[in-house]
Amino acid sequence: MAREWECENPLRRQAWSAAINATLRVLEGKWKIVIINELMAAKGRPLRFSELEKLIPDVTQKMLIQQLKGLQQDDIVQRTVYPEVPPRVEYALTALGHALGPAMTALIDWAELRHQHEAKEIKLSSVSDNELLER
Repeated sequence: MAREWECENPLRRQAWSAAINATLRVLEGKWKIVIINELMAAKGRPLRFSELEKLIPDVTQKMLIQQLKGLQQDDIVQRTVYPEVPPRVEYALTALGHALGPAMTALIDWAELRHQHEAKEIKLSSVSDNELLER
């Protein structure tokens, strides 16, 4: 969806800002992006809770449960419980969750660009420091 960023209508620009803020609130939390990333990498295959725990080793069980519940409430993740013994629970992205794909790609691209920019800044800074030392 193309946006006309030179939009003359300040109300439309405010609406865009509000929409972005609302989206960021849905995704806030240290582990939500990581969870979404792992579910996207599964390419449509649901993941069991234990698989997510293994894929995200630094997250606590309590935090993983909380983050998954939040993503469920926002209709990003679907939880399916199978009536088996022991119970089997699987998580998958909803259509709304899959729709985050282009935004995630754009964020990854931006993060790489930012990393390159910071690397150049560090290099320039060290060159300046070396010049000062030589004087």
